[in-house]
Amino acid sequence: MAKIMEVIEFLDNTGNQMVHRVPEDGSGETKIGSQLVVRESQQAVFFRDGKALDVFGPGRHTLTTMNIPLLINVIKTVFDGKSPFRVEVCFVSTKVFTDLKWGTSEPIPFADEELKMIRLRSHGIYSVRIKDPQLFVNKLVGTQGLYTTEQIDNFLKTIVVSRLTDFLGDTYKSIFQVARHYDELGTGLKSRLQEDFGKYGLEAVDVYINAITPPEEVSAKIDERTGIAALGDMNTYLKYKAANAMGDAAKNESGNAGAGMGLGAGLGMGMMLPGMLQQAMASGQALPCPKCQTPNMAGAKFCSNCGGTLAAAAPAMAPCPKCGKPIAVGSKFCPECGEKLG
Repeated sequence: MAKIMEVIEFLDNTGNQMVHRVPEDGSGETKIGSQLVVRESQQAVFFRDGKALDVFGPGRHTLTTMNIPLLINVIKTVFDGKSPFRVEVCFVSTKVFTDLKWGTSEPIPFADEELKMIRLRSHGIYSVRIKDPQLFVNKLVGTQGLYTTEQIDNFLKTIVVSRLTDFLGDTYKSIFQVARHYDELGTGLKSRLQEDFGKYGLEAVDVYINAITPPEEVSAKIDERTGIAALGDMNTYLKYKAANAMGDAAKNESGNAGAGMGLGAGLGMGMMLPGMLQQAMASGQALPCPKCQTPNMAGAKFCSNCGGTLAAAAPAMAPCPKCGKPIAVGSKFCPECGEKLG
């Protein structure tokens, strides 16, 4: 003979269970007058024949037709009003469940306007609260057949990842925009989750995104792009490198700019130098060698082609008779005060 449940209760010592069914399998026997004990941060959904009859809040409740009016149909079939009948009770925790982790089990596709189609991984944490215990039990425990916290948590994670995929595609055009907007992204994701969670009697309390990462090969391209941006003006950087290369060549007895470096590096620099020097000449930053007429960077002391001194390449200077500003000999007007010369 089955044991009659005269006191129905559940104590969660771990604090991690969203829902607990009593009995865990099948149904149990109880009777009018039995006690139902519901603790703080709990609500109990009372079932018979698969139908939710009522929801009880914290406290001790005596099962009667007064607090469960629908039991009157059961009592009519019982001669003394005390015969047992079979029920199930789902104890639902109404506290906020924090630090629930979510993450992409598979990379999610993202159409980036700069990098084209890429796949992203993401992970973070969220917190959730059961707002409507009866709806929660009917939709998840009943319809979905999810009885354990792990099953429910896994189900919610799939919703989070699905909505993240939609929100990323609708809101951002490039992965370069995402990194600085994690807070806004978390807020927007939380807003989209409310409707989905609400259908199951749940409320999304907080949603946080810890990281959104592209594949390794895409990360390498991003690092390369960042490195180039850190250099600033590429033209100035190349001129600076060219001047250093010519200075090294002047110190070398053979005058070979490729000495001391790999053959490939020497050839590469040799191919770049003429173009850089031509640009420097056009901007007035280079002087021709007085001996061989090879253009050299301004400030160089020796010619990169023949090794001749470049001191003679500098024009002779004389003070302006009016303002005293040093000006090149042979000038017709002073560039400082406009005095006509000669």
